[in-house]
Amino acid sequence: MYYGEIKKCDIANGEGVRVSLFVSGCTHHCPGCFNEDTWDFRYGKEYTQETEAEIMSALAPDYINGLSLLGGEPFEPQNQKVLAGLLKKVKERYPQKNVWCYSGYLFDKELLGESRARCEYTEEMLSMIDVLVDGRFVEALKDIRLVFRGSSNQRVIDVKKSLEAGEVVLWEAKIKRGME
Repeated sequence: MYYGEIKKCDIANGEGVRVSLFVSGCTHHCPGCFNEDTWDFRYGKEYTQETEAEIMSALAPDYINGLSLLGGEPFEPQNQKVLAGLLKKVKERYPQKNVWCYSGYLFDKELLGESRARCEYTEEMLSMIDVLVDGRFVEALKDIRLVFRGSSNQRVIDVKKSLEAGEVVLWEAKIKRGME
């Protein structure tokens, strides 16, 4: 697996201060994508043990709320084995930190149902993700006022509650943004 970037102090891609890993490879090719370079599965740098150690170290400070996976597309089958291994280590070492993931695949239709995204690691990855922002970016639905998503068709899903309920449960922000 390759990755385009690691942000060690990201406040845009999930709640709180986060470490964000932008993986390479995406077959969605959404028009207007903010990270078109990462469509190429060999873009950026090769993910190595040193990369993983860097991410684990960056997650250590108390002010880091968790890890965000973006892309590219984390749920491309070519990326899932490496990411499942990373998530397992993150959950073991930092059980108090949460994991957010951004995917163009729909949670209920493509990640839980039959699709080209499904592989032997999909359920394992989902079991370790707390919040999933799903759905392809749609340029005609772009809205810069949206929190943690780019277009209004995308959903911010509480994965744990959704898996327990057997239906999509939207994530409720626990923070106020100065608006009532």
